Amino acid sequence: MRFVGTFGCLSSKSAAIIRVQGYCASSELRYDSSMATLRFHIVPNAKIDTVAGEHGGAIKIKLRAQAVEGKANAALRCFLADQLKISKRAIILEHGQRSRDKVIRIDGMSEEDARRALLGRNRNEPTVTR
Repeated sequence: MRFVGTFGCLSSKSAAIIRVQGYCASSELRYDSSMATLRFHIVPNAKIDTVAGEHGGAIKIKLRAQAVEGKANAALRCFLADQLKISKRAIILEHGQRSRDKVIRIDGMSEEDARRALLGRNRNEPTVTR
């Protein structure tokens, strides 16, 4: 059995040693107040890299990268790091390695701040139309 966590792939023996020593990095990060967990809907093979609004509660992002061999996932990390002005290692793909719908954890930033930076406004604010 293998575990995937902050330290990469671990064997069950290594994971047990880490737990026995009283240190579990993943649980420590999950309950940090300066962490955002956001849902994204990705559209690969787009003309430009851009945030296209919301798609059913998820942030819709169009990427130029193809959805083969993790290219779109790598492009998404680079795009988010650039837009949020944080390092790529602060962006962790939690779920959706092979799906257009992804759950991404962003360390060092609250969910509200990340949404505001990507969408340009607070999610709860009404949009003004004239």
